[in-house]
Formats: sequence, C-alpha cells, structure tokens
Amino acid sequence: MTLSDYTFLEDDLEQASLEWLEEIGYEIRNGIDFAPSGSTSERKDFGEVVLENRLKFALQRINDVSDEVIDEAIRKITIPQNPQMLVNNRTFHKMITNGVDIAAREGDRNVTKKVWLFDFEYPENNDFLAVNQFTVIEGKDNKRPDIILFVNGLPLVIFELKSSSNENVGTTDAYNQLQTYKRAIPGLFTFNEFLVVSDGWNAKAGTISSNEERFMTWRTTDGTGEAKTAQSQLEVLIKGMCRFDVILDLIRHFILFQDDGENIIKIMAAYHQYYAVKMAVQETKRAVATNGDQKIGVVWHTQGSGKSLSMVFYAGELIQELDNPTIVVVTDRNDLDEQLFKTFGKSVELLRQTPKQAENREDLRDLLRVQSGGVIFTTMQKFSLEDNETQMSALTERRNVIVIADEAHRSQYGFSGRINYDNGENDTKYGYAKYLRDALPNASYIGFTGTPIASTDKNTQAVFGHYIDVYDMAQAVKDGATVKIYYESRIIPLSIPVDTNIDEVVEELVEGQENEFQMKAKQKWSRLEAVAGAQDRLKTMAKDIIEHYEIRQSAMFGKSMIVVMSRRIAIELYKEIIALRPKWHSDDDNKGVIKIVMTGSSSDPVEWQPFIGNNKRREFLARRMKDNQDPLKIVIVRDMWLTGFDVPSMNTMYIDKPMKGHNLMQAIARVNRVFKDKPGGLIVDYIGIAERLKEALQEYTTDDRKQAGIDTQVAIDLMLEKYDLIQEMLYKHDYAEFQSFKQSTRFKVLNETVDFILELGKEERKRFSDLVTELSKAYALCAMEPEARELNAEIGFLKAVKAGLLKIVSPGTDPVRPKSVIDSELQQMLSKSVISEGIIDIYESLGLEKPDISILSDEFLADVRAMPQKNIAVQLLERLLKGKVKSVQKMNVVQAKKYSEMLKNSIDKYNKRSIQTSKVIEELIEIAKEMRKAAERGDDLGLSQDEVAFYDALADHMTAKEVLGDDKLRAIAHELTKVIKENMTIDWNKKDSARAKMRITVRRLLKKYGYPPDLQTEAVETVVKQAELMAGSI
Repeated sequence: MTLSDYTFLEDDLEQASLEWLEEIGYEIRNGIDFAPSGSTSERKDFGEVVLENRLKFALQRINDVSDEVIDEAIRKITIPQNPQMLVNNRTFHKMITNGVDIAAREGDRNVTKKVWLFDFEYPENNDFLAVNQFTVIEGKDNKRPDIILFVNGLPLVIFELKSSSNENVGTTDAYNQLQTYKRAIPGLFTFNEFLVVSDGWNAKAGTISSNEERFMTWRTTDGTGEAKTAQSQLEVLIKGMCRFDVILDLIRHFILFQDDGENIIKIMAAYHQYYAVKMAVQETKRAVATNGDQKIGVVWHTQGSGKSLSMVFYAGELIQELDNPTIVVVTDRNDLDEQLFKTFGKSVELLRQTPKQAENREDLRDLLRVQSGGVIFTTMQKFSLEDNETQMSALTERRNVIVIADEAHRSQYGFSGRINYDNGENDTKYGYAKYLRDALPNASYIGFTGTPIASTDKNTQAVFGHYIDVYDMAQAVKDGATVKIYYESRIIPLSIPVDTNIDEVVEELVEGQENEFQMKAKQKWSRLEAVAGAQDRLKTMAKDIIEHYEIRQSAMFGKSMIVVMSRRIAIELYKEIIALRPKWHSDDDNKGVIKIVMTGSSSDPVEWQPFIGNNKRREFLARRMKDNQDPLKIVIVRDMWLTGFDVPSMNTMYIDKPMKGHNLMQAIARVNRVFKDKPGGLIVDYIGIAERLKEALQEYTTDDRKQAGIDTQVAIDLMLEKYDLIQEMLYKHDYAEFQSFKQSTRFKVLNETVDFILELGKEERKRFSDLVTELSKAYALCAMEPEARELNAEIGFLKAVKAGLLKIVSPGTDPVRPKSVIDSELQQMLSKSVISEGIIDIYESLGLEKPDISILSDEFLADVRAMPQKNIAVQLLERLLKGKVKSVQKMNVVQAKKYSEMLKNSIDKYNKRSIQTSKVIEELIEIAKEMRKAAERGDDLGLSQDEVAFYDALADHMTAKEVLGDDKLRAIAHELTKVIKENMTIDWNKKDSARAKMRITVRRLLKKYGYPPDLQTEAVETVVKQAELMAGSI
C-alpha cells in the first residue's frame, strides 16, 4: 500500500491484529499454509477445524497418560455428540473445565484417566497460534474467517474485522457475518469460546449466543486502569483478553452456560467483572489467612452491570482457589433470595455443586455441619433472636466460611444495641450484623452492592471493610453495559382534604416496628396515602399515564412499571386505568396488557383477592413481562420487583411513592438495562422525588451525578436542535400541506419532499436520514412535553420521508430482514454505486472526455472553466485535484502537503460561500497548473524525480535555502538519494533500529554540507518520511 490512496481496509486491520498477537507471543500463520494439498498442511481436508497433530503433541506434553488414552480423548473431543451446535459447544466447554475422563486398563483393573486439554498452571506450556484466512468447507459452504486463535490446535476464538476507513461498515456488519458463519459452518463453532468483532476503532467480544448489544468492549490490558484513548480498542482487547494467562483464565473461570428449560445461553464475564473478581479473590485470601481480619471488602457494581453474575463468577473461582470453602449468600428479602438463588442454580456447572436454600435457622445449622463445600442461601432475618434467646449461639466456628452479602449497605447490618423497656424488662437488642457475627464468628465477609455505601454508614465498613472495586453508572453507560436514565416531573397539584386521618391504611407498612416509630409513621403516612389515593387524583393520574404511555409507545417500543405506595392505591389505580382502557384487562393471567404484582393473605378484603398472587403466579407474570412478544406491557407494584428484577425492554417507570437513598436508586435502575436501540430509561415522577434523587446522588461519583436523573429538558433541547437542522435543509421547500384532509394532497407533499431531498445529493440525503433518526430518539425521551407534542405530527411526516427515501434507493427490500442489516446494505450500495457511477455519469452527461488525473491539460481545464453547472465543476475539480495530490504523495511529501492545504483552503471558501463559485473554479485551475508546472521542475534543476523530492524536503524551510543556495541543496539531494537507496534493506521502515540508522546517516550528511543545525531535526524527519514513501513505491 502507498500513500496515494490512503485507506485502512480489512486486510490492513487483519495484519495489524496479527502483529499485536505476535507481540504477545502467538505464532502467526496464513490459512494458505493449512490447505490440505500443501506441504506444511496440518489437516486432511477443509472440513477439519481441529489441528489434530498440535492437539496430540500438547496433550502428551500436559498429561502423563498413554498414547492410547490420548487418542481416545482426541476422538471424544473432535466427534460431535449432538446435532445442535450450542449443545456441542457446552459439552466441549465441560471438557475444558473438567477434563476428559477416559476408561482404561491398568493390569487387571479398570481405571479412569483424566486428560486435561490445557495447562492452566503454566500457560506458556500451551501452543498458541493465530491463523488468518483459514478456509472451512461444510457441505456447499466455503467460508474464511479473518483470524482464528488456536490453543493446542483447538479453534477457540474467531475474529471478524471490517475496514477502519470505510464509514459505511462497522461492527454490526462483522456481527452479522459471524451469524452467517454459524449457519454455514457450525462445526467450527463447536469449539468456540468467544467471538470478536472490530473495525479497529470499536472492538467487542461476545459468545456464540450473545445478541449484538451483549458484545462488550474490553477496556484494559492489565486491569490496573482503563487504556488510553490513543490505543485502539482492538489492540487493547487483543493485549488484554488474548494474553496467554488471561484467555485461559477467562475460559476456565469466567464463562458459564445457563439453561431456562427452553434456551441455552452462554455468558462470558465483561472486563469489569473479571478484574473485580480477581481482586476480590486476592482480598479473600488475605482476609481468611491466620492473621487476616475477616473483612474482604465491598464490590460496588452499578445496577444493570451484571452484579449477580459477578457474585457467581466470584463463588466459582473461590471454590477452586480456596479448596472448596463453604459459601453463605445472605440477602435481606425473600424475593431477592429467590432471584439470586435462581441465578446461582442455573450456574451449577461453574460452581460444581448445587446451591441450597435454608428454610429456617435449624436447617441453616444442618447445612453448615459439613467440614467444607456447599453454597447456602439464607435471608438476614434468620439471624434474629428467637423469643426465648438473649444471645445468638454459633452455628459453626469453622474458618473456611465466606459470607457474601447482597446489597451490603442496608440499615439491618447494624452493630449498635438498643434497650427495650417494654413490660418492665431491660433486654438489649442489636442489629443483624452483630447476630450474624455471633452465628459465624470465624467467617470472612464480602459485600456486593449496586449502589454506593453512604459516607456516614460506618456499620458496613465495620463488617465488610472498604471498596475492592468500583464500577459506577458513568463507566457502565460509557461501556454500553447500561443506558442513561432521564427524569421527568409530572406532579399532580392537590389540596389536602380537611380531617383526613386513616391510620389503619398504614398498619401493614409499620408492622414490626417500635411503638414510637409506628405512631410517628401513622401520622405522616396516613395523610399522604389518603391524599395520594384520593379518587380524583387517581383518575387524573390514570388518564395521564395512559396518554404518556401511548405516545411513548408510538415513538419507541418498551415496557413500563408503575410504583405506588400501597396495595389499596395499586388496586384503585388499576380500576381507573381499565375503566379508560377496558381491553387492557383480563381475569386470565395468560392475557391482558396490565397486571398488579403484590402479595397478600386470605384475611385481606374480598375485592383484593383477584389481585393477590403466590410465588408461582409472580414467576409466571415475570416470564410474561420478560417476553418482548407478550402483550403484558405494564405492571403496577408497591415493593415487588423494585430490586433484582431485569426486563431489558422496560424503558419507563412511573413513580407515585416516596423513596430515598439506596431504595430509590435501585428502583430507578430497573429502566437502565441495554435493549436494542433503546436510547435511555425514563423516570416519570408523580409524587416529588427530585430532591431525594439529588440526595441519593450525593454518594455517587461526580460522573454518576451527570448520568442519573438527567432532566427531560436536555432531550427537549436536543430534539429542537435536530429539528432546526432539518428545517435549514428544507428551508427552500414548502411542505405545509402535509396534514391536508385530502389523502392525494398528503401523498403529493410527501413525494415532493422525498424528491427535494434526493436532489440535495447523497451526503445531504444521508445527513437528513441521520438527523431524522436522532430527532426520533430525542422525541421518544420527551414525548409528553408541550414542545414535543407540538411537533408530533411533523416528526411523523419526517419519518415517512426518511422511509420513502430508503424505499426509493433500495426498492423491493425484504421487510422481514433486520433493519440494521438493511441500513448497512443501503450505505454500502450508496457508496459503491452512487459515487463511482455518479462521477462517470457527470463526465458523459457534460460531454467531457475522461481525463488522465495525473495530467491536467490546458484543454481539459478550459472545458471545465466553460461549464454552465458551476457547482458540479467545483466538485469535479476537487475530485480530480485530490486524485492528483494523492499521486504526488507517492513521490513528494512536501509538495503533497502544500497542495493539500491549498486545495482545502479553496474548498473551505466554497463551502462557506465566502467567494463566488467562479472564483473558486479559477483558484482550483491555478492550483492544477502549479501542480503540473511543479512536476516539470526536475528538468530545470537537473535532478531525477526522487532527487527533486529530497531537494524539496531540504528546501522546505526558507532559511536553509538562503544559507546554502540551490547548488549545495542539489548536491545534498543527489547524495541523499544515493545513500538512502544503498541503506534500504527489506522492511527497513518497519524496524526501529533500521530507522534510527537511517536518521544517523541523514544527520551526518547534513552536517557535512553545513545544513543549519537548528533546522536539522525537522529536516531529518521530513527526509525519513520521504524515504519511507520511496520504500513504499519500490
């Protein structure tokens, strides 16, 4: 490749990747070497994807078993057992983590030999190979992935790369290509551990079951800090994930399969999970040591970033690293216990044991009687005193017990005691933290939380220690692990009724608390609940929620949650909503758009009973809510599902319940999950939580305060900005009748607007489409605001114009295909056909002969000057001159820079319309003439083309020309050309040592001829650049 036409295509990115892989120790080979017919081939045919000889040598090196056992192990590894690719992949992964068991005979005994595929203890003892363009043929399909990483002959990683310089292709195209490969050559994916997609600028990794949005960036090479932006994402991923020790560790401890009975999902840890677990395991080893303090620390990973899975990965690695300790997972609510237990229960293969739930304290004691092992789930309440107890007795005194506390900041984790004077008894009661310590006196403690520990919360630090790792909202949004949360205030003004006092309504809220607290709470909450639950207010809110929800749904698909302060309000609000939308209701749990999720008992009012459900009903409704195809779109809750409940498509939460601190932050995080093109989650406030939200944010990092609670005004401003930009594009076009009552008029306006945009050209057409997309996303976030509602119809019209453009540019596109694929193909089609064919059409339609770009003749320039279409003439000359500059770049770096700047200045003037188009044409023609004249200077100076280039490099600074004069500069240029050509070895410009030697040679020559010392450094660099160009053209 030369600088004449700078691009960075797939092949270039492929080579860069191979160079980075070579830097970290991989053997680099080309797929041609593995063609079955080749002398160096390592496979019999193109259908073989495992390099069996390498695998055999590696297994022999790693395992102390007979060749017969090795051969049988290879047979087991390479022969698929199931027609389903993902099932085979799971089976293979078990072989990696558990080894392959082979039945054998030793003398007269039957024995089982374990064969390990990799040496995990000594990573360098394995065989690491990177191959580009490795051909695989299955049936009629012939495919060549860009790069495959083989470890011990097994194809574990596949890279799919796209051009870095082509703006019309990117990681989405790479992802789609991998999906094609999965269908065409599934045999290769049997052995795949993870996939990588990249266009150089962006690089992401995922598994064979990951949706595109679940492919994640790897942002660090060593875990000590985020890589600098100057280092490309792909280089960081390769040097971070593919390092020998990391890739084997990832595969062994940080990949798991989860099976919900219908689908198998393969999950790999993101970089923040990987390094947090590594640090947590190290801190655990320190804390459990004989002289350890038993305080492991706290991991704060913001909600939505995979905290539950981080806990699973931590437990999985801990079981191996600490020789099978007993792990006790503690939550403070039954629903959280259930949710977390299910997550662990689906991860049995990684944990190598089945988690168990303690039913009561005695059951917990029985489960702890083992000497090691076990993953036990319990709630914090099981560590409270029984009625007849004055202190908590130890459940076990073993030291190999690790307590994992979920949401380790709650008030229950207190040490301080309080004296109870009821009934004349002076008994002292403590917080759960003390009883937990008494029950497990020698255990070590680690906390995981999705919200930060309050700076005033000393209890949490006393139990768990300080932060091990922090992954906050800002970083999660930056990484694409979560989306931003927006805030919209829709408080309903009310006057408080006189003599409102219904204390009984809040009995359920204060049950179990001290009498003094109950009295205060009743006074506070009964009035608020009565006002919030007033019929007129609920009617107003029901109407507003429906309107807001329906407008938002028309802009963007998403599910919603309504949070209220009592079960009574939940039921009354539900009735008001279905009174306005009766079709949303159904008595059948299988049907209906809206449901209430709440607990209760048979003693509750009869009219409440249809809404009360047990755990089985809640699980069923949860499955419906998580199914994007299910008609259930809205749930009303009081406390249920506000923590640990993940529905990625949920994009709106309507809050009518006072909340604060961690509870508030955990609740609003229900809408921050990543889902397709979801631009953000929206919190709609009916009760007035703004101040509480600000208070809660005080404990977050500065960046987090920017990410959470973003005011809807930001979205409004963005929407209006995009709208104004579109209006600027359309200012010469009248589409005022787009809302005409006559359908024919409406379509006529639509058609004329599409035609107007088409006339603006490809770049403006693309800009229009992008602006409409951005306008639509911004509108979706503020659809209920007056400014947005004013533009509602017009935005719908603009979206229709965009759709018309796409249909005209690409007629007959299959509507079933994914929109992202169609968009990508449209961009590719436009870039390939419109640009290249368009420029040819311009020459022919204007009656001009196609010029030789390297020779801009006077006749051709005269023809261009005479063209009536002045704007086209400018574009034509710009394109030709850019081509000329690129051809000059092949030979002369100084001249190319000069003309490039002249060309840019003239075109900038044209774009800004600061001078007339005819003046620009004259300037461009003068540049063309000067370039042609410059190309002929060699004859005048008596220098060859190469010598002229070095002459210009030396004379670039006027001082040098004045001091030395033309004769001496020509002499230096002549000798430089000779010396540099003599010193050019193969790939000298890619070797630092050779480049340094070249610089020394140039510096000596300049010194010999008395080149000004203060200009030598700059001259040396320019000469070396010119030498590199010379090397590239040889």
